This record gives sequence, C-alpha cells and structure tokens, in this order.
Amino acid sequence: MIRIQGLNKSFKLFHRPSDRLREAITGRTRHDTYHALKDIGFEVAPGEVLGVLGRNGAGKSTLLKLLTGVLVPDSGEIHIDGRITGLLELGTGFNADLTGMQNITANGLMLGMRREEIEARRQAIVEFSELGGYIDEPLRTYSSGMTMRLAFSIAIHADPSCFLVDEALSVGDGYFQQKCMKRIREFKEGGGSILFVSHDLNAVKMLCDRALVIESGEVAFDGDAGDAVNHYNRIMARQAEEEEGRHLARHQGAYGSGEAEVVGGRMSGEDSGSHTVASGEWLMIELDLLAHQPLGDLTLGVMIRDRFGQDIFGTNSFQLGQPLHLEPGTPCTVHFRLRADIAPGKYTVTVALHSREHHLDDCYWWCDSYLQFEVAGFRQRLFSGVCRLPLEMECRPTFPADTGVGS
Repeated sequence: MIRIQGLNKSFKLFHRPSDRLREAITGRTRHDTYHALKDIGFEVAPGEVLGVLGRNGAGKSTLLKLLTGVLVPDSGEIHIDGRITGLLELGTGFNADLTGMQNITANGLMLGMRREEIEARRQAIVEFSELGGYIDEPLRTYSSGMTMRLAFSIAIHADPSCFLVDEALSVGDGYFQQKCMKRIREFKEGGGSILFVSHDLNAVKMLCDRALVIESGEVAFDGDAGDAVNHYNRIMARQAEEEEGRHLARHQGAYGSGEAEVVGGRMSGEDSGSHTVASGEWLMIELDLLAHQPLGDLTLGVMIRDRFGQDIFGTNSFQLGQPLHLEPGTPCTVHFRLRADIAPGKYTVTVALHSREHHLDDCYWWCDSYLQFEVAGFRQRLFSGVCRLPLEMECRPTFPADTGVGS
C-alpha cells in the first residue's frame, strides 16, 4: 500500500553558477523557486493500479523520485508498506563500466535485496531479461532496450510490494514490452500496488483501475481511468488551441495550384471532445474551404494514415456523390462524421482539394498530415488487426451426406 499526504517539493533555480556561491556567502536570495509538487495526496491500495497522467514538466518524475527515496520532500508524509521498486529514468542505479551480471548485484543491493536473495534469483533475472551472452558484457555496450530489459528484470524479481513504472518501459521492442505488461498484471493479481506513469493513454485505460492527472504540480483529477484520460485530453486540447490557433492559420506544408484552399481545420471525438478518441467512437472533422475563382464542381478528399504512413481509409466528396459548389471569396465549412473503428494508435489526416474523382486531374491544394489524432482504448468489443469489419457469426449443426442421419 502507498499513502501520500500533503507532499511538497520545490527546487532552487540559479541563473548563473556564481549566484549559488554569492547566496551562500552574503545570505541574500539570488535564486528563483520552482514548485514542482504542491500538496499532493493519494492512496494506492493492495492489488490496485494507479495511473499518473500529465504534460511534460507537470511533476510526474519528481513524484516517483520522492517515492523511491532519490529525492527528499520539503514537507508531507510518504507511507509505503514493504519494499518499493520500479523503473525510473533509464539507467538509474546502474554502473556503465560493470557487466550486466555485476549490475544485478549492485542494483539489487541498492533496491534493498540481501546478497543471498540476489544469488537465489540471479538465474531467474538473467532468463527473464533474455540478454544471452550480453549479460557478461559491460553495460556501456548495451542499447537502451537492453538496459530496460535488465532494469525491469531486476526490479520485478526484488519481491516488491509496490512497483513504479515510468516511461522507461516504452523503450525497446514490442515483444519484451508485452512480456513486461503480462508480468505487471500477474504482480497486480498477487496483491501488489502499482503506480503507472505513462503518455500511452490506451495502456492507462486498459491497465489502471483509476488515475491521477497532475497539472502544474497539483492533482487536477483523481478518479476513473477513462475519465482521467478525458480530463487529460481536455488539458492537451486547450494547449493545442493556444499553440496552434486551431489550425486557422494557413498551413505552410501545403502545395497545389492555389485556385482553392483549406484555410482551417478541426477534429475531435464526439464524446471526448479532444484529439484522442476510443476505438468505435464517432470522429468529427471540420474543414474550412475558400475558392479564389469559379471552379465548377470541387472535390474535397481526406485520407487517414497510421504512424508508418500506410493508408488506412480515404474518401472524397465525389465518391460520396456530393460535389461542392463554392462561390469565390465566400468561405464554407464541410463536416465529416465517421466511426473510428480502427486499432489504437496515432494517426494523421491528409487533406486535398481537386477536380473530379482524383487529385491527379487538377490538384488545387494538398497537405499531408494536416490533422492528427490518437485512438486509445475500445468503445466496443476488442478486435485484432488494423480495423473492425462488419461480421456476422452463426453456428449450424452439420450432418455428413449419405449417412442416413435424419432418415
């Protein structure tokens, strides 16, 4: 169990190295104070997974360092039943000049394990990491993924009652990440408490019982994991509006002959109201168009691509049987509504204005990755692959021919 009450942590920020010495000699304040955490409080029960969401710089990593004793709080109480281990910043607690095998001993001792415990579990740690002969090589020869394998293997075999997971788990290959997630679920089922810090919203929804949202060092939300993701998305949406002006400025990456253009674009989930939606949720796309001269029939097309640039789905107003007629100089807004029946992941929307069916005829305006969105979690039943296809299933009794059955 983890119980936190009134936790505060601040840092002194000196503009020049010499200011630190001058402050020590004169006693005059020559620093600014940065409040990383302000009156943080929460509990994690045995067998519970608590997610922690927040923008970069919100205070998530500082919180984990306080829980593991890397940092000391200015005030507040931290109560932890049993041993706490986990993954923080990649490489924390390792010596790059020691071999992987030697680091098992050094890191295990740092985590509070006795030497006899380390020796009893050494083989299990090596086997779980699947590092093979590299276990006897210096850590400086390891890739980041190999370092993560070793760090997780040691931490999960330290027999903790509480386990912390930071973004370090996102490093490495998908196979080992799945292996780690399986072990984390087993740890939870065994009554362990888990604090899961991640930007992977789908993982937070799937793994966590509840979640915190930390904003500017304070707990902005504490509740259901799905609701926490929505709250976090609203924060990110407000930030995007401030920084991007909701795409109302003309996009510099666009090209085309220029007789017509897209002058603004917005997209959001019908329920989430943000750029992050659940698989199966309705997705709203709005595009503001402006023609600069008479064009007759105008076609607006969209193409959804995954993070590898593969085409997932595309259509246009010509294929939909809805040609556009724009008056020069008069803006118009086109609304698309489609169900995001695609797998969790990050996607982009390419937008084009052209004549007739294909952009190869007359391309007036084209922009790759004009809009971006993320699919996290599932609104309906799970599926495998890229997308959900309409499917009906029926089971009927089958009788072999000419067997006399039923005669």
